[in-house]
Amino acid sequence: MKVIILAGGLGTRLREETVVKPKPMVEVGGYPIIWHIMNIYASQGFNEFIVALGYRAEIIKDFFINYRYHRQNLTVELGKGNVKVYDGAIEDWTVHLVDTGDTTQTGGRIKRLASQIGNERFMLTYGDGVSNIDIKKLLDFHEKNGKLATLTAVRPPARFGGLNFEDNLVDRFSEKSQTGAGWINGGFFVLEPQVLDYIEGDNTVWERGPLENLAADGQLVAYRHEEFWQCMDTLRDVKLLDSLWSEGGAPWKVW
Repeated sequence: MKVIILAGGLGTRLREETVVKPKPMVEVGGYPIIWHIMNIYASQGFNEFIVALGYRAEIIKDFFINYRYHRQNLTVELGKGNVKVYDGAIEDWTVHLVDTGDTTQTGGRIKRLASQIGNERFMLTYGDGVSNIDIKKLLDFHEKNGKLATLTAVRPPARFGGLNFEDNLVDRFSEKSQTGAGWINGGFFVLEPQVLDYIEGDNTVWERGPLENLAADGQLVAYRHEEFWQCMDTLRDVKLLDSLWSEGGAPWKVW
């Protein structure tokens, strides 16, 4: 089953990094976050990816074209121009890099991939969120419900520590807890090819018309993921993920 990763947005809330690179190429632990996302899927048996490119597409293309050279030892014959790659294991992934336009909206990017998707079920996620989600359980849930679309519902991490107080006296402080109520769209979709019929064109935002209409038609279900999920919207998020990785306690590292 193919996995689509939306990787074409501008990442405007992370300008400190995205002024020179696309958001999925922002590094966590020395690797672009898109690499972490792909490892989540590949470690669970899904290793064919379609990356929907847009802003600074050439940077993502260069990363994958030169990936083997950067990860393994080399012998370079300068006079002949030959490069021999040896030693070290390399990921056995198939990565389709498709330019879906600089200004295309999320739904439009999916629609532009219709020929790659064909008439097959596929998975979809964003290029800026990681989780310790069990993909096979997600897939089983999708099959059991028999709807066109399944999204993963998560509880958003609190941006700041929570306070409980009476008068001026703090009686409880909780640091970095999840919000107590409410669920949000955490990505990690499983989709049937018929969802493409809900997308009009380049200007369609996936999270608005298509998901709203799928819900109205009774064709959208939510898989509740109670464990770790974290998006990378701000520099604060980058630092959090980087610290979790460097300390050896990255919950999304399921490989």
